[in-house]
Amino acid sequence: MVTTTCNLSGTAPQPLPISIQKYQNCHHSPTLKFTHFLAKETQSLHFLQQSKPNIRNERLINLEETQQLHGHFIKTCSYCSCYQVPFTALNSYSSNAALYSFLITSYIKNNCPQEAVKIYADMRRKDIEADNFIIPSVLKACRLIRSNHLGQEVHGFVVKSGFHGDVFVCNALIMMYSEVGNLASARLLFDKIDSKDVVSWSTMIRNYHRNGLLDEALNLLRDMHVMRVKPSESAMISTIHVFAELGDLKLGKAIHAYVIRNKSFIGKPGISLSTPLIDMYVKCSNLAYSRRVFDALPEVSIISWTAMIAGYIHCNYLHEGVRLFVKMLGEGMFPNEITILSLVKECGIARALELGKWLHAFTLRNGFTISLVLGTAFIDMYGKCGDVVSARYVFDSIKNKDLTMWSAMISAYAQTNCIDEAYEIFVQMTGCGIRPNEITMVSLLVLCSKTGSLEMGKWVHSYIDKEGIKGDMILETSLVDMYAKCGDIDMAYEIFLAATDRDILMWNAMISGFAIHGHGEAALDLLAKMEALGATPDDITFIAALHACSHAGLVQEGKRLFHKMVHDFGLVPKVEHYGCMVDLVGRAGLLDEAQELIKNMPMRPNVAVLGSFLAACKIHKNVTLGEWAAKQFLSLEPQKCGYNVLMSNIYAAASRWGDVADIRRAMMDEGISKEPGVSSIEVNGSIHKFIMGDRDHPEYQNIYDMISDY
Repeated sequence: MVTTTCNLSGTAPQPLPISIQKYQNCHHSPTLKFTHFLAKETQSLHFLQQSKPNIRNERLINLEETQQLHGHFIKTCSYCSCYQVPFTALNSYSSNAALYSFLITSYIKNNCPQEAVKIYADMRRKDIEADNFIIPSVLKACRLIRSNHLGQEVHGFVVKSGFHGDVFVCNALIMMYSEVGNLASARLLFDKIDSKDVVSWSTMIRNYHRNGLLDEALNLLRDMHVMRVKPSESAMISTIHVFAELGDLKLGKAIHAYVIRNKSFIGKPGISLSTPLIDMYVKCSNLAYSRRVFDALPEVSIISWTAMIAGYIHCNYLHEGVRLFVKMLGEGMFPNEITILSLVKECGIARALELGKWLHAFTLRNGFTISLVLGTAFIDMYGKCGDVVSARYVFDSIKNKDLTMWSAMISAYAQTNCIDEAYEIFVQMTGCGIRPNEITMVSLLVLCSKTGSLEMGKWVHSYIDKEGIKGDMILETSLVDMYAKCGDIDMAYEIFLAATDRDILMWNAMISGFAIHGHGEAALDLLAKMEALGATPDDITFIAALHACSHAGLVQEGKRLFHKMVHDFGLVPKVEHYGCMVDLVGRAGLLDEAQELIKNMPMRPNVAVLGSFLAACKIHKNVTLGEWAAKQFLSLEPQKCGYNVLMSNIYAAASRWGDVADIRRAMMDEGISKEPGVSSIEVNGSIHKFIMGDRDHPEYQNIYDMISDY
């Protein structure tokens, strides 16, 4: 006879798993073995529901066995995700801290941090003492639900209960504060720990790295070395990641040498340091060293293969990446979904559309299931490569889309300035009952910024307020950036002033906004205020400030800023900073000084730098220096017509019409054509795009008639 289980949904009962039918008549001590067994059975939930009354009425040998059965019963229910049963059991008995601790841990393991918090609250109500093992679990629940307020309450309990001297608890607090975005409290707590262990250091360094605070992470690494704290393997991985983000090859080589000298890291079980080293050398633009680390591996895991192939794609060595991928297949190592995800992501960054399509075809040919995560990665890659048709194809092929995928499709349209299509997807998403988050709204705001759509931007802002979408500073920064780029600098500044917290991105957005509008003095005043409040400007801040000086003609102020950036803040000027300086002095007519800047740059000037200089030569009608710049331009991009057009304009301004004709003729002979100018304007919420010489607009005749009147 087949034994059946009761079904809570009221449908027909299901047979018990054959593997546990033989245990159904066990009593007393075998019951304990039975619950141990049930904890490993995935089909045991219904049997527990049927058996609960029998277990409750069993005559057990003694109190100790009853207590053991109680504990095993709660454990079994938590393994089966039957949380109502153990919670009822806790409320039915005078439970001890160990049972509460186990249940809190079980909820967290099963991704139910809110329930874990409720159990902790129940403990506090019943005055059951929480120990230094329970508190870290509760703090983990706080960081999973990203509740700074609740974490602070638990911190208060820690201090009150005397656990603030326990380094294990303090490390959990540091991790909680870091992951809810309260790095200031995390650092304050870190500094107060008398007996920091390697976990304390590693946690703080890792969280500085995750938040992009690389200088702070580097300073902590130096302090750690001074304190003679030997890093763990986890700490070494965090350190390598920091050096990778800094892109400092010298530091990268030093940490690699340290790993080699300390033989305890070599051949050690656990996470390999080789893959982070490969990634670090890639980000330091040294593929030769990456390959050397890769080739030295005695056994190459799929993770190391992935890192090396992704490195080639990242550095735009696409053929080498494909060749290594084929070699991996030839050696019997088949990629998993994580491998494909990593490579697709790098294709998006490198704008390697053809390779991305090849990987897409590979996954389809080899039976990969296009999961939500993988589908989203393909949509993101196609969006970054400008192929929204393929992105939409992937999007439409997946039935049960999540918020991340909807947001990725909106972002893909945003990157290609398809405002109507992005709005259409947004309406479809909300119509399906999916509530947008801050990432979705940021994508829409970025689109409004790029297209200059102020009315659409205002609508998005209104939607955010109406729906109560709470975001971090990224959302507020996007609003500041949108209003500034769409022409409403006053509203941008109003949002900036209303922000309770400001990170470096928000300061940069506002300074850049003032620069765009030609408010040089306001930009410099804001930079001074930023420094006075203790915020440290970065290289982007100085690009925005120098840009402001250039547009406002503040030559001396710009020169002082450049000097300050190098000597006061120790920042190494990038090509963008030199470009701003060339533009600054060039606009002011200091063309010889601008030329010297270009000649003395520690790197090769790019198109933007030479373009700024050529434009300055045109303004000030300096043919000689314009010809010099045109030659530099030609060596960089011979097929681009930009320098030809500028040079033609310079000759025209100097009335050298023969030279103008020569340039035009040369362009025609080489098949080089000037891209037509494009402009757009927003009228009543609609974006109207105009291309030079086109007649596609329905009111083109009226437009041309009006232009001819001027």
